[in-house]
Amino acid sequence: MHHANHFYGHAHVLAGYCGLDPEHPPRIDGYVQHGWNVVDGLGAGTPYVSGRPIFVWSEQTRRRAWSMGRRYATVIGAPFLYLLSTQPASQAPREGTIWYPFHGWEGQHIAGDHQRLIDEILETEDGPVTFCLYWHEFRDDRVRRRYEQAGRVICHGYRGLRWLDTDTKFLHNQLAELRAHRRVASNRLSSAVLYGAATGCEPAVYGDPMHLDGEVRVTAERIRRQWPELHGTHPDPADATASALYELGAGTLASPAELRAILGWTGARTAVPA
Repeated sequence: MHHANHFYGHAHVLAGYCGLDPEHPPRIDGYVQHGWNVVDGLGAGTPYVSGRPIFVWSEQTRRRAWSMGRRYATVIGAPFLYLLSTQPASQAPREGTIWYPFHGWEGQHIAGDHQRLIDEILETEDGPVTFCLYWHEFRDDRVRRRYEQAGRVICHGYRGLRWLDTDTKFLHNQLAELRAHRRVASNRLSSAVLYGAATGCEPAVYGDPMHLDGEVRVTAERIRRQWPELHGTHPDPADATASALYELGAGTLASPAELRAILGWTGARTAVPA
């Protein structure tokens, strides 16, 4: 199994949906898209073995993969949607905004004015703001403390790397927080904004987009042009949500039996009830 299949506990969520042991997911026969992107579904720099399957979130991503020579791309929908389908909705009232600042990772650091972004957020949002930092920024005391001065600060957990230290409840933590908030926003269109829209939050994308070291900025500009319905401080919720659900592959989810066959899990033993 490629180690990125474990990122955010994706393999664990899919195993649980299939009735298998979510703590010890079987090996997946291919690569699972682990985040929203505008190319072939693989993460930047992911080594690809020609002829191996890619399991992507949406038909649009499958078509891009095909155009890039990835002939074995199959649409399965986002793992987050599988989790969402198994977790009863909360009846608790929603309040405020959960805000996801654009983040860096091990290979690239973020550059931008966090304080200017915070000031714009507090001027725009009309309720309490929860700042959800990616693990990379959450571990940076200087960045985290800046946000702590402005509101509640959380982190959903560590993504994981090479099968180590993965927070297998990352998506569970994220789903619970999204369902507690009325709005979801970020300064870049991302998986988190799409997930929030899928859970009933009003999505928004605004503010200084910041930049990664060595980033090819034409891609970020293309995203703003191609998905205008998700950008702005108060985009139309219906249009924004419909676009988000399409990007996540809503309507393409497989049944547990179908997904086991797609991922090569037909011979795996089902989990023993507790």
